[in-house]
Amino acid sequence: MVEDAKFEDGGEQSLRLRAEDADDLAVIASLAQDAVFPANEMTWEKGQRRFAILLNRFRWEDQENAETRKRAYERVQSVLMVNDVAQVQSQGVDRGGKDLIMSLLSISFEAGDDGTGRIILTLAGDGVIALDVECLDVALKDVTRPYIAPSKSAPYHPE
Repeated sequence: MVEDAKFEDGGEQSLRLRAEDADDLAVIASLAQDAVFPANEMTWEKGQRRFAILLNRFRWEDQENAETRKRAYERVQSVLMVNDVAQVQSQGVDRGGKDLIMSLLSISFEAGDDGTGRIILTLAGDGVIALDVECLDVALKDVTRPYIAPSKSAPYHPE
């Protein structure tokens, strides 16, 4: 019998996830929430139809473990890659300032016809990046070892 993976199973391992439907994307979105990145770490390779961001992601999968062991929270650099991108649009995003740090609040998908759709990346400060895609093909991959979160705290969202 095959058993589903548990959230805590990812505690010490680097992530390598792929989303091909909205449910898969919700998992990636929850793990990428509150990731921060410099504005110049976004790239769209138009000819390759690929959009990528190098994120500094909070390790949500390790939060409970860090609290239990009374150790520092961690972040890790991860690549968020979206394939089969036909068009990229943004609103409220200043890509000119290389020192500008952005914060990813959410990732959502609006389905279109025949598997097409739009991936919406919502940023803090009312910024939005919209990716028109031929199909849902998103990957999240950790590319460094975890490091202590500079803020030494978990992201907090008061209601």
